[in-house]
Amino acid sequence: MPRLFLLLMLLLTGCATAPVALQRPPQADAPFAFNGRVAVKQGEQRNSAGVRWVHSAAADEILLLAPLGQTVARIHRDAQEVTLDASGKRYTAQDMETLMQDVLGWHLPLSGLRHWVTALPSPEGESRVEHDSNGQVSQLFQQGWEISYSRYAAGGPDALPLRLKLQREGMEVLLLIDEWEVQ
Repeated sequence: MPRLFLLLMLLLTGCATAPVALQRPPQADAPFAFNGRVAVKQGEQRNSAGVRWVHSAAADEILLLAPLGQTVARIHRDAQEVTLDASGKRYTAQDMETLMQDVLGWHLPLSGLRHWVTALPSPEGESRVEHDSNGQVSQLFQQGWEISYSRYAAGGPDALPLRLKLQREGMEVLLLIDEWEVQ
């Protein structure tokens, strides 16, 4: 009987999964998803929302959520168009930045942010990257934005960020990532 118990324990232990290390995907613009919160300060105007972002090279879906989880706005980008659904209306534009600015009044650099959230520079335009003593990105400067990284999911140089602040000419964006899903 003790052998059967030991064998059963070994089998169950073999089925257990090790915790997933939250590391950056090996290639740029790799698929990801995260849940978090965003706060935007633009002059005297302040806004905040929950955020759910699902990204692939071919498409993005960004949900802005009210405190109780209701979808306030849905931004969708694919090869054909960019749409924003809010308050029962649908809006379209050439790019996500223009759409958010026109409809919500938020000037978020979403095309660059899809790279910056993984602590990588966008392939579009020059950048400057500074690292901390752990080899993690501490600051990234690109497209007129200063992106500061203050918390990561793990201690290694390829860990995914959990807290980043973007600053530019009278605008500040704080992004807190509660949960990563690397796909």
